[in-house]
Amino acid sequence: MGRKIEKLLIEFARIHRFMMSFLREAVSPPYEFKEIIRQCYEIGWKSFPLISLTGFIVGFVFTKQSRPSLEDFGATSWLPNLISIAIVRALAPLVTALIASGKVGSQIGAELSSMNVTEQIDAMEVSGTNPTKFLISTRIIATTTMIPVLCFYVAGIGLLGGYLSIATKDDLSLLAFFTQVFESIAAKDVFAMVLRAIVFGFTIGFASTYVGYYSSKGTEGVGKAANAAVVSSMFLVFIEELLIVQLLSLIG
Repeated sequence: MGRKIEKLLIEFARIHRFMMSFLREAVSPPYEFKEIIRQCYEIGWKSFPLISLTGFIVGFVFTKQSRPSLEDFGATSWLPNLISIAIVRALAPLVTALIASGKVGSQIGAELSSMNVTEQIDAMEVSGTNPTKFLISTRIIATTTMIPVLCFYVAGIGLLGGYLSIATKDDLSLLAFFTQVFESIAAKDVFAMVLRAIVFGFTIGFASTYVGYYSSKGTEGVGKAANAAVVSSMFLVFIEELLIVQLLSLIG
């Protein structure tokens, strides 16, 4: 038992050291703008097809499943209001984070782990390149930046899916739908979405880079790092979702 507690404390110390190293390198020059842009392209643009399909299906299915409950009370006219608040507040950031955890998290974890196995990280240190600044900071900054961007896109495509679901049953124009949507969305809903997206983006980047950077040697370590990056990112996202919901309920 004592040995397990010791290992846990050592792990926390390593996480703290990793965090402090990232914060120090992220704010100190020189800045790796070219690598940050490349990572934003890898994380953002290459995720658009999967994100688009997922966001559309979530909006369509959520609207379809919500209709029977509102029909029981004769309140189907409130469907646009319901799905707009649900998608903008919770579903868009959560779905974006989960998809990114699977696609982006595994990619970052496997990439850094393979570089660790082939000793490319050691070679960078020998050649005078700071691996924390070039490999870690750029990826965490890119995920923290692109997840909110993708989140806004998922919200839009999810609302479009919701409209198409409503249009199959009701005679509702696209203009009337989005007018009702924007009337029901308050500033606090957008704030909640952005807050979730930023926190989730940072978590995915940090967890994935940490797991990949400290992966075990050997080809088996690459697979374990990719798997651990996905599992840890998703687990932390759900924990943070719970905490953010509690925090926002206290704020009002």
